[in-house]
Amino acid sequence: MKIRNICIIITLVMLGAAAVWCAYIMRPKSGKTVVISQNGKELYRIDLTSEIDRTIEVEYEGRKNTVEIQDGRIHMKCADCPDHICVDTGWLEDGKPIVCLPNRLVIEYENSDIDGTAR
Repeated sequence: MKIRNICIIITLVMLGAAAVWCAYIMRPKSGKTVVISQNGKELYRIDLTSEIDRTIEVEYEGRKNTVEIQDGRIHMKCADCPDHICVDTGWLEDGKPIVCLPNRLVIEYENSDIDGTAR
């Protein structure tokens, strides 16, 4: 009876360890590297963990987008586009890229799963 209980306990511990390991392996891997691209061409690759606070201006057909990096985060500060959806998106979050369609600009995490047609 005691050996049976010990086997059950060992089995449960092993299953628990396997579940924790699987959860660790399957976690989202967004990282902190951001890619800024325009018309599908990569303009900047930025590691937010080591980047200093700064602004980046990107031009497209006479219009400007201003990207701000602050405290390890990134967002579209302002844009010369008619709808300002990119500015209203706020800070970049996992799974939610910042897209300025009129200026063909995308800001996303390096390992983002955004559909290629959105680029």
